[in-house]
Amino acid sequence: MVHSADTAQPIDKPEVKMKKGTIASVLSRYGEAIAALASGVLIAAAWVAGHSSPTFSIWLYCFAFLIGGFVKAKEGWLTLVREKDLDVNLLMIVAAIGAASIGYWTEGAVLIFIFSLSGALETFTMEKSSRDISSLMDLKPETAIVWEEGAEKRVPVEQLRVGDLVLVKPGERLPADGIVQEGSSAVNQASITGESIPVDKAAGDEVFAGTLNGQGALFVQVTKSSESTLFSKIIRLVQEAQSEMPKSQRFIERFERIYARAIILATLLLIALPPLLFGWSWNDTLYRAMVFLVVASPCALVASIMPAMLSAISNSARKGLLFKGGAHLERASHIRAIAFDKTGTLTYGKPSVTDFLTYQAWSEEALLRIAASVESLSTHPIAKAIVDRAEELSLELERPSDFQALAGWGVQAGLAGEFWKIGKPGFFEETGIGEQIFSDVRKLEQEGKTVILIQNAAGIAGMIALQDAIRPQARETVAKLKELGVQVVMLTGDQRLTAEAIAREAGIDQVYAGLLPEDKLNIVKTLKEKYTHVAMVGDGINDAPALAAASVGIAMGAAGSDAALETADLVLMNDDLDKIKEAIVLGRRTTRIIKQNIAFAVTVIAFLIAANFFKGIPLPLGVVGHEGSTILVILNGLRLLRS
Repeated sequence: MVHSADTAQPIDKPEVKMKKGTIASVLSRYGEAIAALASGVLIAAAWVAGHSSPTFSIWLYCFAFLIGGFVKAKEGWLTLVREKDLDVNLLMIVAAIGAASIGYWTEGAVLIFIFSLSGALETFTMEKSSRDISSLMDLKPETAIVWEEGAEKRVPVEQLRVGDLVLVKPGERLPADGIVQEGSSAVNQASITGESIPVDKAAGDEVFAGTLNGQGALFVQVTKSSESTLFSKIIRLVQEAQSEMPKSQRFIERFERIYARAIILATLLLIALPPLLFGWSWNDTLYRAMVFLVVASPCALVASIMPAMLSAISNSARKGLLFKGGAHLERASHIRAIAFDKTGTLTYGKPSVTDFLTYQAWSEEALLRIAASVESLSTHPIAKAIVDRAEELSLELERPSDFQALAGWGVQAGLAGEFWKIGKPGFFEETGIGEQIFSDVRKLEQEGKTVILIQNAAGIAGMIALQDAIRPQARETVAKLKELGVQVVMLTGDQRLTAEAIAREAGIDQVYAGLLPEDKLNIVKTLKEKYTHVAMVGDGINDAPALAAASVGIAMGAAGSDAALETADLVLMNDDLDKIKEAIVLGRRTTRIIKQNIAFAVTVIAFLIAANFFKGIPLPLGVVGHEGSTILVILNGLRLLRS
């Protein structure tokens, strides 16, 4: 909107252009609150003018009605015309007009003022997460520098293609997801993961669009188009979260429609029956009916849920914990069991060398250099782990000859005048493996490790044990979940010995191993029968069916596959397992606040209705009690912005 205004202004009047843009943005953002406050000022002026000029006072009250009630009257009228339904906005406007019609201008105007003020406060809450999205979108660069044949070319981000090489200068935001090809720098990833400390990046490291480059220049090869980046997915997920309503809110909205009709009917009966049955005056009857219409309206009840939900979702999104909707936050509060996938979730998903044993006169360093040299031509994850270990020790590798990979078993090649075989124990003749070596293999395998043997012409020269390293926070996360009363289960396709070793390290008692994707799905269904509300945490394509079947599917955002991210209800953007406990605690806190709000709203409505029936209460007191309760439940929900 600001851009279009700018275009229409003459170029020789920049001060007018700026002023207009500023006013438009202020009105767009704070218009409802400004109207409410203007209404309050007019009411105060009308009350003062009433002592000297009643006619002028009534005109001021009319302006207060118009300015303060326009937005809500429009909402109520549109609901009536388009949906053929009544809502609380129309009830309050009718009550205010009814009060004015019997001479209670001040009371009616105060009702409009407080109602519009509570509406502005609720709108602020609803728009808070929208502003969070806007601030996220502002982090996305509009252009990128493509490096072509030694020259820079600036292009719109939308024109970037997979494989393009982009230059990211110091202090700039990365325009796309990619892999660093050259350069090193510290990158601030707070917009993606919520981490406040920059992460060092060098050649081979993955980087994300929207993150902020530090002091070094980076050459990055684009791996995803602009609409497929992790950053774009985050924006889309938060937008979906805003639009999806929790079950409790859908119930309240259905209840509101029925309740509004009942209130209108009851008000009409209160106007018609008391003069006939009890001999009340029409003036007194109309007054009490208007008080009833005010105090019985479910404003506070309607505002009990969504402000709290959106506050919680907005707050958690800033910390790298993305709920795809209020319904998932609500379900998170009821979780009684969590099933974890092992590989890539509880563990990093890639093996690393844990043990190195030698049986001939070789030193560990010399034998590791030979093993890494032979494995350097293999693309297998185990080979990569061995090569990585050698590179960590700065060992110089040689190129092997006559290299041959035997799928599922190992590799063999010539190196330094000798023939070497490296692979699983089953790759070798049992007669060549002594009892001591068998004992060492069994011991390491019982610890859940993968064992690789190294053989030359003289026999078994050494043994390498590898294991998928467990995430450092896994054990603490499991312990915290147990403290919350949540049962923790591990699901994996790995062999049982490996699974049980990882489970022991993580503190998990219940393990299911050797599973196919459909097995994980069936186990999640079985757990739901036992615990009702079950979460599933995973990262791979094979986890997607189980994620979909769980009450709450939780995906690892950084390591997770696209299928897992799309299927899950909750995404951990920085793969921090401890966020799972935070999600459950936040869900429970949100549910607790919503229950407080509903209980408080119902109590206030019941008390005011009873007081009006049995004793009669002044309209101003009814207005303050009713609208005050609405403001209080909204403020109570806003507490979740600070958690």
